[in-house]
Amino acid sequence: MVAIPKIEGLIAAPFTPMHANGSLNLSIIEPYARMLVQSGVKGAFIAGSTGEGVSLTLTEKLDLLRAWGAVDLPDLHKIMLVGGTSLAECILVAKEAAQHGFQAVAVIAPFYFKPATPQALADFCVQVGEAVPELGLYFYHIPALTNVHLSMLDFLSEMDGRLPNFRGIKYTHNNLMEYRQCLLFNNGQYDMLWGWDEVFLAALAMGARGAVGSTYNYAAPLYQALIAAFDAGDINRARQLQDQSIAIVELLGKYGGIATGKAYMRAIGLDCGEFRSPIRNPTPEQYKAFLQDLDRIGFYPYATPLPASASH
Repeated sequence: MVAIPKIEGLIAAPFTPMHANGSLNLSIIEPYARMLVQSGVKGAFIAGSTGEGVSLTLTEKLDLLRAWGAVDLPDLHKIMLVGGTSLAECILVAKEAAQHGFQAVAVIAPFYFKPATPQALADFCVQVGEAVPELGLYFYHIPALTNVHLSMLDFLSEMDGRLPNFRGIKYTHNNLMEYRQCLLFNNGQYDMLWGWDEVFLAALAMGARGAVGSTYNYAAPLYQALIAAFDAGDINRARQLQDQSIAIVELLGKYGGIATGKAYMRAIGLDCGEFRSPIRNPTPEQYKAFLQDLDRIGFYPYATPLPASASH
């Protein structure tokens, strides 16, 4: 059995920067990537939920892919979410990722015509992975958005041995029992990347060593400290840091949800614009109140620092 490379540490799910008119603002991708690397982030998961991949046209998605591909930072592991509803489009985007410096691609479950069984989902993923044998392939499990509620343990069983470049799962679900079972599958063969930031400590206790998340864009130092506290056996400190993470995530809900993440980015000095419709963005009045809440929860000591040369 060939050992599967596993990513340890934080993988940010970057926001897709946009101009005020809603077009892509690709000029800040390079400083964005440099900011992530300087904060100790190990990878970037491009065009996921945070990156509004499902809201982009195919042309925009390819433009975004190429902009990230042009970033010359060897320490940044790049994963491209290629899509989920169109197999042909997934393959097209995956092949483009193979030509532009990505190390892996990811697939979400088709969420309109849904796979009825773990085998059907595996069949879909295998066809994408076979088109780019030189890249790793992850499955992105996010049933809260896809509404595809299949057993990931059964999915691993269906994938096992079928695709040499299959790496594992980005697990964005709160079923810690299943997550642990997947970690243990076939003697811990697969890379199980945790995707639920506000309960990261629980995942660490279950054995997680790598994680993908949106809050790592703007609060990476917090999670670096959380990992260090856990590894040192200082559970009380780790709990305090997880409490701080929860306070950060609570503000996302308070000000409307996922679009508030771009408000966090604006607050640290990297303006990524707004989310596309139908997602609602904070109003100017809400943004002012949001900034006050950042002070109230003590956000800034844990914020990702922006390189001095980055565009604002």
